Amino acid sequence: MNRLAKRAALLLSLSLPFSSANATEAMMHGEEGPLFHSVRFQIDGAQNDQGGLISWEGNGFIGGDLEKLVVRTEGESQNGHVERSEVWGLYSRNVTEFWDVQAGIRQDLDPRPQTFLAIGIEGLAPYFIETGAHAFLAKNGDLIARLEQSIDLLITQSIALKPHLKLDASANDAPEGRIGAGLSRLEMGAQLRYEITRKFAPYIDLVYERALGNTARMIREDFLQQNSFADND
Repeated sequence: MNRLAKRAALLLSLSLPFSSANATEAMMHGEEGPLFHSVRFQIDGAQNDQGGLISWEGNGFIGGDLEKLVVRTEGESQNGHVERSEVWGLYSRNVTEFWDVQAGIRQDLDPRPQTFLAIGIEGLAPYFIETGAHAFLAKNGDLIARLEQSIDLLITQSIALKPHLKLDASANDAPEGRIGAGLSRLEMGAQLRYEITRKFAPYIDLVYERALGNTARMIREDFLQQNSFADND
């Protein structure tokens, strides 16, 4: 699973308060301010050495400055076959000025259905690096983790460059999901975005993705086994 893909898509986002009435008064009394909601969803089309690749990523929340309900989804399809898809539902609680603690459920749909208990943190690391670190525990004892980091670098008031990194790891082998113990998946890239408005921003994303360690070995063995069966037929 070594891929180099160019992605071009539209980034659409919406963030509006439900009500701002009495917000100042509420803050003066130490209460949480108005409720906000935000939705962001993107679909990327790309071409790599294995053919056409479509990936998606979306997230949204509803809540205030202190507490939020967060929903996330992401996945990818190669040549019309869904290879990976997941949905998260999280309760997010602000604990410091820049950090939220999150807990909830992650449901994987592909390559095999599996439910995880999710816990982690999300916020701004030094130098304004957006960071998310989560651990996921399945009923069968599978334990995996994910680190995500990105930073917006403004080139002009409308153009921004966004380097981003995603790293997956597993505490144990999960052969049925083709996941090996240790570092399992790396995705890194750079997104060049042009903000026509705050809610509409087309971009180009250059992404490099590969399997690592035991996961790469499992994928190679599975590929060789499938080709061996095909040759025998």
